[in-house]
Amino acid sequence: MKTVIKGFIKSSLLDWDGKIVSTLYVPHCNMRCPFCHNRDLILTPDEYPTIDINEIVDFYKERKDFLDGICLTGGEPTLYDNLVEVLKLFKEAGALVKLDTNGTSPEKVRELVDAELIDYIAMDIKNALEFEKYKKASSLKSEALFDNVKKSIDYIRSCKVPYEFRTTVVPTIHEKQDIIDIAKFIKGAEKYALQNFQPENTLDVEFEKLTPFEVKDIEEMADSIKSLIDKVVVRTRG
Repeated sequence: MKTVIKGFIKSSLLDWDGKIVSTLYVPHCNMRCPFCHNRDLILTPDEYPTIDINEIVDFYKERKDFLDGICLTGGEPTLYDNLVEVLKLFKEAGALVKLDTNGTSPEKVRELVDAELIDYIAMDIKNALEFEKYKKASSLKSEALFDNVKKSIDYIRSCKVPYEFRTTVVPTIHEKQDIIDIAKFIKGAEKYALQNFQPENTLDVEFEKLTPFEVKDIEEMADSIKSLIDKVVVRTRG
C-alpha cells in the first residue's frame, strides 16, 4: 500500500512540543479505538481528496525558515510500504520528521530509524499492557499485534531517537490504576504524556456523549507516576 495524504495542517504548535511543524494525516488504521477523533480518516477516507506529497514538500521548502519539520500521523503511518521513499523527500528538503505510531509495526519503525529518517517518535499506549484491557481500548483482536506493541515499546526505548509514549485517558476505559500499570511497564522512559480525551467526531459515536476527566484528575494521575517516569506531561487536548 502506497502512502497517501488525506489531511494537511500547514502549521501546528500542538503536534511536537517545542516545534512548529506541518502535520500530515494518512488514512486507514489496524486499530478501531472507540474514542478515536479521526473517524473519517478511518471509516470514509475516500471522501477526501488525496494531497500530492510533492506539493507538501514544496510548501515546506518555501517556508523552512519558519517551519521546523513535519509530523506524520493518521491513521497509522507504518501500514504504508513506501515510507522510506516518502520521508527521504522531506529529509532531503531539510525537514525534521516526527512519527506518530500505534506500535503495531516494530520492524517498520526500526527500518525508518536505521535509515536515519526519524527525529522523534510518539507512540500511543492505549491501555495497561494486558491483552483484554488493550482490546477494550483499541478493538485489537490479534495477540500477535499486541505482542508487536510491546516489542515496539522495547525497541523505541533502546534506540537513539528521542521519543515519548502517550495515553489518551478516557472515562469508561481507564482508571488511575491503569495509568500506574502503564507507567510501571515503561518505568524509566524519557517522557510520558497523558492526554485528556475530547468527545469530538469519535469513531464510536456513543463516546461523544462522555464527559472527559477533569484536568485535576489527569494531573492527579500524573503525580502518581512521577517516581516511575523521568518526565510526565499533561495535555488537556488529546
